[in-house]
Amino acid sequence: LLFIVGTVSCTLFLAVNGLYSASDDVIELTPTNFNKEVIQSESLWLVEFYAPWCGHCQRLTPEWKKAATALKGVVKVGAVDADKHQSLGGQYGVRGFPTIKIFGANKNKAEDYQGGRTSEAIVDAALSALRSLVKERLSGRSGGYSSGRQSRESGGGDKKDVIELTDDSFDKNVINSDDVWMVEFYAPWCGHCKNLEPEWAAAATEVKEQTKGKVKLAAVDATVNQMLASRYGIRGFPTIKIFQKGEDPVDYDGGRTRSDIISRALDLFSDNAPPPELLEIISEDVLKSTCDAHQLCIISVLPHILDTGASGRNSYLDVMLKMAEKYKKKMWGWLWTEAGAQSDLESSLGIGGFGYPAMAAVNARKMKFALLKGSFSEQGINEFLRELSVGRGSTAPVGGGAFPKIHTVEPWDGKDGELPVEDDIDLSDVDLDDLGKDEL
Repeated sequence: LLFIVGTVSCTLFLAVNGLYSASDDVIELTPTNFNKEVIQSESLWLVEFYAPWCGHCQRLTPEWKKAATALKGVVKVGAVDADKHQSLGGQYGVRGFPTIKIFGANKNKAEDYQGGRTSEAIVDAALSALRSLVKERLSGRSGGYSSGRQSRESGGGDKKDVIELTDDSFDKNVINSDDVWMVEFYAPWCGHCKNLEPEWAAAATEVKEQTKGKVKLAAVDATVNQMLASRYGIRGFPTIKIFQKGEDPVDYDGGRTRSDIISRALDLFSDNAPPPELLEIISEDVLKSTCDAHQLCIISVLPHILDTGASGRNSYLDVMLKMAEKYKKKMWGWLWTEAGAQSDLESSLGIGGFGYPAMAAVNARKMKFALLKGSFSEQGINEFLRELSVGRGSTAPVGGGAFPKIHTVEPWDGKDGELPVEDDIDLSDVDLDDLGKDEL
């Protein structure tokens, strides 16, 4: 048993660390070295945020290595295992893999790379960004990281995205808001507050962009707004509290750096974000794109519409949506199909014939799946997914070792099904009495 466990652990270790090695020209970045290597650097950086299990990332790896070798000494090329270092991925709003960002003159405002995935396209984009960076320096518009450092040291920092709140404005802005608020209570004379100010300001701008304004950073001068300070029992400075609609405020007790604050804000955002989309498998593209982009795709096969009607089907879809909401931080894909519509897929997952509704969780990278053995209910599915999320549960290889042919079908129109219309039979010329005699 020990041998087996050791083998599994070793295999996982190799898989996790398999995309880049010390011999590559790609610089492996982690929360420990990211600030020093990238943020404090005068160089232009291209950084890939990846997950070792992601098929698109695996396909990008040789191109990324080739680009890194070509750009050596000109542009820095790095990679972050964002599956392992989720806080770092979260800090930069990474929602899918691979995500590539360009860190130019202003390291606090990384740009998304949207170009091609070939080494040529990556190198072209890097050189174009480098040209822009040099032109900015030539015109005196940017001094790279050092100018940012000076503004922070002089107590500067653009506070445009920090919302100042008062006794009069607090309730109407915060208490009934659908957004999440992180509120700093400060005193102008407090040294710790002054240290926090540029970090809070930088985080406010980043969080506003990453959450599209759904998480807001605010500040209250507690020496002036004493009613608020008293209401929330502010005893020391700075005190940061988190306000969410319908909940009592809670203290923020995390780190005071920009990255710590952003990381917590993005966690709060994902807690309040909508669940992942639940898609019907109407084509091969829907299945492939969903299962390739996520570590697991959860596939449900629901009874035929004539067996359940619209209300019955919607009740099953509601259960799936609730589970997608509950497990949304796992970043899994969620799919469904009607019994018989994708019979080849059912067979490859061992579903056909054992009753509907049914559910399988598929790892498309390993082409393995696990079947829901319990009830298709919130409780049954929750137990199934909880076991999977901690690496337990029995799995089997997908039949044939690959997804079978997927049929293109019309999406469900949301209505009850209709039986096929049969031709009317005209009985007007038939002598029913004669038919009776013949039978006798």
